[in-house]
Amino acid sequence: MDWDKLRIFHAVADAGSLTHAGETLHLSQSAVSRQIRALEESLNTTLFHRHARGLILTEQGELLFDATAAMSKRLDAASARIRDSEDEVFGELRVTTTTGFGSLWLAPRLSKLYEKYPDLKIDLMLEEHVLDLPMREADVAIRMKEPSQADLIRRRLMGVRMRLYASQDYLDENGAPTNMDEMFSHRLICQNTTSAQVSAGAMLVKELLTHEIRSLLTVNNYFGVLQAVRNNLGIGVLPDYITQVTGDLVRVMPTIESNEVPVFLAYPEELRPSKRIAAFRDFVMDEISILRKKQKEEDLS
Repeated sequence: MDWDKLRIFHAVADAGSLTHAGETLHLSQSAVSRQIRALEESLNTTLFHRHARGLILTEQGELLFDATAAMSKRLDAASARIRDSEDEVFGELRVTTTTGFGSLWLAPRLSKLYEKYPDLKIDLMLEEHVLDLPMREADVAIRMKEPSQADLIRRRLMGVRMRLYASQDYLDENGAPTNMDEMFSHRLICQNTTSAQVSAGAMLVKELLTHEIRSLLTVNNYFGVLQAVRNNLGIGVLPDYITQVTGDLVRVMPTIESNEVPVFLAYPEELRPSKRIAAFRDFVMDEISILRKKQKEEDLS
């Protein structure tokens, strides 16, 4: 099969338009149309339904597009390895992690990475859905459990526990509960147990909700919980690293916490030589070391 025709087909299928694909490929609409027609003739099939509003893939076209999409991702992986020079760190790095960890822990620290590698372009994808690293949906991931996918290099970074926190202003006005019976007088702020989150966090919330809670506010991510807590709405369930992000929260009922949540960094085996991956990995490990040192100092104080 002609690789050039496949490349043009993929661009058309992705854009849904001959015109838009031509603009991307720097080809005229007629040239793109000729290549698609020639590809259909070589396969003896129709790849697109043609409508006034654009092009829609036929069943056969869907099959071919799945194949070209996989090819495109593999080529991206190869070009990423080629672009990584021996001494420089540059280009795009797609990082995926959860909304809470990405917005509360990772994003505030990225200035240090940019200071060291100003030519790095980071695409930070924050979502609870686990992206497929071997299929290059992302280059590197920080996940709240050990990855199960094959062909991944993985490293355990640290452990996280969910705990109860409130603002000092809230506690000054409402007092601090010393046991769960006293939580009846306070508003609990947490993720809904049905929302996407680490299981240890959901289990802690379920346990808290077995007690009588008069007022409840649920948010679908920890960033929202943090904003509610900082604005004195109540007592929130938050990851323990939050104390290293913001110094204006106070831990409430220190005996209450979730089981430990392991945090892993992972990336595809094929990206092992990548200088960008190595730079990001070392940056994260350095930040973890700083965090551990601060935690030890706090424990001793």
